[in-house]
Order: sequence, then structure tokens, then C-alpha cells
Amino acid sequence: METKGRPLRADAERSIRAIMEAAEQLLGENPGATMEQIAEAAGVARTTIHRRFASREALVEIMTTAAWREISAAVEAARPHTAPPLVALHQATTNVLHIKSRWRFALSHVNPLGEEAAGIQAETMDRCDALFLRARETGLLPPGTDLLWTRQVYLALLNEIACGPAWDEPGGPDPDALAARIIDTLLYGVTAR
Repeated sequence: METKGRPLRADAERSIRAIMEAAEQLLGENPGATMEQIAEAAGVARTTIHRRFASREALVEIMTTAAWREISAAVEAARPHTAPPLVALHQATTNVLHIKSRWRFALSHVNPLGEEAAGIQAETMDRCDALFLRARETGLLPPGTDLLWTRQVYLALLNEIACGPAWDEPGGPDPDALAARIIDTLLYGVTAR
């Protein structure tokens, strides 16, 4: 992490990470949680949280940007431009499910996105579109498939699963199995193959 072009010291980075994790947990349970409650949950002084974040809104915006950075890296790690489309789609879905389950509040409570998060989101959607185009070109998706509609349906399935109650259960679900179900539903509908 960096602030104003300078890398943060390791202890400052740990504090920021602890604050964001505590905020994600607390705000998910109580969207009205105060900065002081977040500081207490993170195990940092109130002055630390106020020094790092100008306001609660600024904290949530930074959390959202961090989440989108992770999603972008996760999609890129799936090699959407070079891996076989089905492999890339499955890996990207699995990766993103992991991230979305950890950032449920930050990814669902900021609208509109801040400028940086919106830019990262747009780049990620471009990668998604390129992957669906490759899927159509290789025959994974039928010719003439509406790629914008396909992306919208895919994201709706992904978001529904990532925000579902299964993640609240001890041990949680198997993201790899969920990714397979999302892709099967996208490609074949709800009927069993």
C-alpha cells in the first residue's frame, strides 16, 4: 500500500489492513458502526484511524478500491487472454468468489464507485468481455451469443453466490465447486447436464 506516492512502513500497512478488516466485519453487521468502534475492533487507537482516514466514507471508499484491486489481480491471475477460455473462466470465478466473500460490505455498499475503483472495475470488465469474446470465438459460447448479456448474467450469478448465506456457515462453501456450478448454469441453464 502507498499513500501519496510513498510506500508505507510495515507497521502502518498492518494497521491499515487491520482497520479495513475490522471495518468490513463491523459494517457488515452494523452499517452505522462508528470510526471509534472500528478502531476498537481493529485494536488501534482512535487517533490512528482518524489520522489514516478522513472519514468513515473515505475508509469505505479505500476498502472498495482495495477490493477492486484484488479482484483485478485475481482475474489477471486466471490469464483471461491466454488460457483456454473455460479454464480462465473457472479460475477467475473461483478467485473472485474468494475475494467477494471477504469484501461483502465494501463491494455492495458504495454507489457510485470512486474514481480509482471505477477505473479498476472498468479495466476488469474489459478483461471479462475479452474472455467472453474468446469463448465465443472458440465455440464455448454459440455464435451470435450476446456478450454483454452473457456478462450481465454471469455477474448476477457470481454476485448472488458471493453474497449468499452459505459463506456465513462455519468452514464456508467450496469456491471451486461453486465456480463450476456458476459456469454450468451460465453455459447450460439450470437443467442438469
